[in-house]
Amino acid sequence: MISNMAEHHIRTTSAPARLSLLLLLLVGLMGCAFSGGYAPVVGAGNFDGQGARTHTVRAGETLYAIAFRYGVNYEGLAKANRIKPPYVIYVNQKIRLTRTPEPLPSAESTAKQQKAARPPVVKPRPVAVAQNSTITWRWPIKGEVVNSFSLKGRINKGIDIRGKLGDKVRAAADGVVVYAGGGLRGYGKLVIVKHSDSFLSAYGHNRKIQVKEGDSVKGGQVVGEVGPSSSKQDMLHFEIRRNGKPENPLLYLPR
Repeated sequence: MISNMAEHHIRTTSAPARLSLLLLLLVGLMGCAFSGGYAPVVGAGNFDGQGARTHTVRAGETLYAIAFRYGVNYEGLAKANRIKPPYVIYVNQKIRLTRTPEPLPSAESTAKQQKAARPPVVKPRPVAVAQNSTITWRWPIKGEVVNSFSLKGRINKGIDIRGKLGDKVRAAADGVVVYAGGGLRGYGKLVIVKHSDSFLSAYGHNRKIQVKEGDSVKGGQVVGEVGPSSSKQDMLHFEIRRNGKPENPLLYLPR
């Protein structure tokens, strides 16, 4: 919607200038309309005194979810912030999004932080995941792929599979649930499963989540139910990420 000030400016401008202004406004609105929820996070996060990008932890977030949001490897994120397994993070903690490790805190500042620290957001249970075995992938639901994977043009970091409201969403392989919630914009109710140190899978737009963080799941086990997407279509958004980077799920799923 054009503001009153913009409308006044258009009315009091010559015809050629009005046409140019309207075209600029139209391009701007189209840019907003085509910025999907799965697009890369550009310029996101804050900056600390050294110019490093940071993210402030909010209630319900996990280190895996933060790494997923910014498209980085969770192990690199943990190393940069000197966070050791099981990767416990705290509300209002600042997470550096760069690879350079943060300076080691002094004993005095460490004591102050421990005194002021709030309860942890999550304490994931350690679950053994086979690292050297080949992952056997399976389709999370049966349905037509209505939106394909693309990292150019209209960004889609996974595939969208048409389903029916309430259809069971199943884990694509054995693993452990590292995120189950609705805190990532554009994904609705989201489940993220860790399959190995390198591979994660994600299941978005669930109507209902049927697992919790820390649960071990087997391939084919129900993790959620198909719900409506932001476009009001009943479908599952499914992603596979390798070392934090999205890859085309069709390269891994059986034909």
